[in-house]
Amino acid sequence: MLESSLVSGLTSAGADAYIMHVTTTASVSYITRTDGFDCGIMISASHNGFEDNGIKLIGAGGEKMDEDVIARLENFLDGIEGEYPAVSGRDIGASHDYVCGRNRYTGHLIALSACSFKDIKVGLDCADGSAWQIAKAVFDALGAKTYVTGCSPDGFNINRSGSTRPEVLCAMVRENGLDCGFAFDGDADRCIAADEFGNVVDGDGELYILSRRLKQLGELNDCGIVATVMSNSGLTESLSSCGIPTHITKVGDRFVYKMMCEKGAQLGGEKSGHIIISKYGASGDGLVTAIKLLEAAAERGTTLSALLKGYKSLPQVQLSVRVRDKISPFEGGRLPSFAERQREKFGCARVNVRPSGTEQVIRIMAEGKNEENCRRCVAEIARYLNDM
Repeated sequence: MLESSLVSGLTSAGADAYIMHVTTTASVSYITRTDGFDCGIMISASHNGFEDNGIKLIGAGGEKMDEDVIARLENFLDGIEGEYPAVSGRDIGASHDYVCGRNRYTGHLIALSACSFKDIKVGLDCADGSAWQIAKAVFDALGAKTYVTGCSPDGFNINRSGSTRPEVLCAMVRENGLDCGFAFDGDADRCIAADEFGNVVDGDGELYILSRRLKQLGELNDCGIVATVMSNSGLTESLSSCGIPTHITKVGDRFVYKMMCEKGAQLGGEKSGHIIISKYGASGDGLVTAIKLLEAAAERGTTLSALLKGYKSLPQVQLSVRVRDKISPFEGGRLPSFAERQREKFGCARVNVRPSGTEQVIRIMAEGKNEENCRRCVAEIARYLNDM
């Protein structure tokens, strides 16, 4: 329904619409960039439930569109700026079936690995989302023995497992004695891994593995990597001991990529599993992340847990609090000031409170040497927020 409505609107304004059907955000980014399209549009609820479906806008270079462009589009939709550019007659655009674009992206992924994954047992959780046709095909082609879940989408069950619920993948890895596993979110721009013991390897762990791997290959320059304010401080410290600097930016792969461009960094990402390797794209790609993580292990004949040796994270507690208004608690610095007082009270190293960019929630994070104190700190902040 959303696809049909979007295509109708685009063609009535004189644009041609090329339809890739059910596919990942990264594939739209890849095809927009490589096939010379003016822009790309992805219909997705991202890591949320189907009821949050919206659109992601992608620039001609495959990057997420700037906020100022999105603001202008929203003003247009609200009738504040411009008029609808309806056309008629021969100026009306056309729609084209472009499933070949998704197929070419699949071939691109298969070509990325420098080695075979023959006989490696890999679990894949596609979250009943856009990767359900692509992920298994790619890892099968690379020789892996694949075990899959979350591959029966019905339009409503998206993200009931996947990267936001990695315990499903971890259980599958343990129960089947797999070598590793990878969980994607609904549009597959995130990837959370599981090692051979069924332990979660989050985006910070993935950045640690990939940054050291790229440095070993001579593909990581002296600019270091980019992470976000939600990344564990242990990542910065662990990479520093390896001679790799870390630059910190706001949450959101748009901001990660922007800082990567500013600093000249080749790698960046988020704790949530958005990982960007600039050699392969301008936005997060969960499938590229999974391939490169398994490649790092396979080429050395080792495991993900072994590649994590040297990475020490601090205890970190996070909580999302659903609110009616996610802006007013920050007015006058009320919530941040209270959070800072709680940080001092419970002896935490740092706290972070921020409104979610995709949900009607405020996210709270506390980090420090004592996990119980972090939990108490987060609980106090949540209680204050609920009473506001």
